[in-house]
Amino acid sequence: MKPNPQRPFDAADILVPDGYVVEPVAAGLTYPTGIAFDDKGAMFVVESGYAYGEDFTKPRIVEVQPGGNLREVAAGGNGPWNGIAYHGGAFFVSEGGESDGGRILRITPEGNITALVSGLPSQGDHHTNGPAVGPDGLVYFGQGTVTNSAVVGQDNLEFGWLKRHPELHDVPCKDVTLAGQNYTGKNPLKPDTEISTGAYMPLGKRGEKGEVVKGAVPCNGAIMRVPANGGPPELVAWGFRNPFGLAFGPDGKLYVSENGYDMRGSRQVFGAPDVLWRVEPTAGGTWYGWPEYSAGQPITGDRFKPPGQEKVKPVLAVRPNDPPAPVALFGVHSSSNGLDVSRNPAFGHVGEAFVAQFGDLTPASGKVLNPVGYRVVRVELTKGIITDFMSNRGSKVGPASLLKSGGLERPVAAKFDPTGANLYIVDFGVMTTSEAGPKPLKNTGMIWRVRRAGGTP
Repeated sequence: MKPNPQRPFDAADILVPDGYVVEPVAAGLTYPTGIAFDDKGAMFVVESGYAYGEDFTKPRIVEVQPGGNLREVAAGGNGPWNGIAYHGGAFFVSEGGESDGGRILRITPEGNITALVSGLPSQGDHHTNGPAVGPDGLVYFGQGTVTNSAVVGQDNLEFGWLKRHPELHDVPCKDVTLAGQNYTGKNPLKPDTEISTGAYMPLGKRGEKGEVVKGAVPCNGAIMRVPANGGPPELVAWGFRNPFGLAFGPDGKLYVSENGYDMRGSRQVFGAPDVLWRVEPTAGGTWYGWPEYSAGQPITGDRFKPPGQEKVKPVLAVRPNDPPAPVALFGVHSSSNGLDVSRNPAFGHVGEAFVAQFGDLTPASGKVLNPVGYRVVRVELTKGIITDFMSNRGSKVGPASLLKSGGLERPVAAKFDPTGANLYIVDFGVMTTSEAGPKPLKNTGMIWRVRRAGGTP
């Protein structure tokens, strides 16, 4: 691996528990989001092709060869490619589709691309995520929401997509009945005029009390699945804001990380944590609470009231069901993303989840007193106890570029190799934030490996 003046790296700047070692494996990646291993144990990384800050690059799969050299396997043009899985001799990629809508792709080792599902509603704030192959052989994936909390507004203009797609709005998975709550303010596209917008409506369209918004599949804020050879998507569960990371544990259960609400837009929510869910597929699909609940609690309560504002008002007249209880709650704005579950005593913590925390995007997502995330945590799935596992050394929290070190920037995914003895961390790379928005930096992504001291890589 060649030194990168834009991203110096040094494993000694990363703290892991006694008995473990951390090593750099590959550098010079551009916006990597996931990692997979083929039947021979070869390592493949997916590069997103898009980053917040409206930076469009080339989404692709690369093989990480000995010495950290990169060989392109396949490329596309409709990023972001969010995550990768390998099953049955092929790769599966969730194509976020900021430009042309989301798809689930099947990609052969020779680079041939087939779309299993197209037309996913992914051109807004959040995209198509995952994927993970279940014990049933089906490909599971997450679909994020168009908006922060179901109402299109000024914040969506700042995300970049509202000018391109002013007609966009969230699509529920089942019929929902509106409470008639609308939000009036300046038109983001014509600031000299005022408009009023309701939940699940495009910009400038009101929702009336008792109005029924028809559900459809595919939909926003959902977990869906599709056969590995293609077919119509099937709803697994819904009512998520941005279900980013999906992983099956040794018990065959599906675990999903969800990015919580931000304090932005017309319908701001304060102090909403990121969440780890155990998702149980049910007939028709259970509702997990968005846009009325956070981690099983109604956002209309005092806990989520933005400072200096009124309490959040409900937008639904009827709850689809009482949301389930979460497995664990992560830090507010930690952006807890890709995860995997340990299964080998040679690594330890069998049955516990390891979750990569990308870190906050303040001020765009809401201000924080101190940086949050920028680490890997482990979760005891039976108790919901969260413990730091991998973080930058020092008394301050933050990415390496802020701390002037060679450690972690923005961990976005965690994945065990086929033996289960080595944990690989996908580090998205440098992304600074300011009032002007996120600013990502190409060629600064990395792959790190954590293993037991004395173990075999």
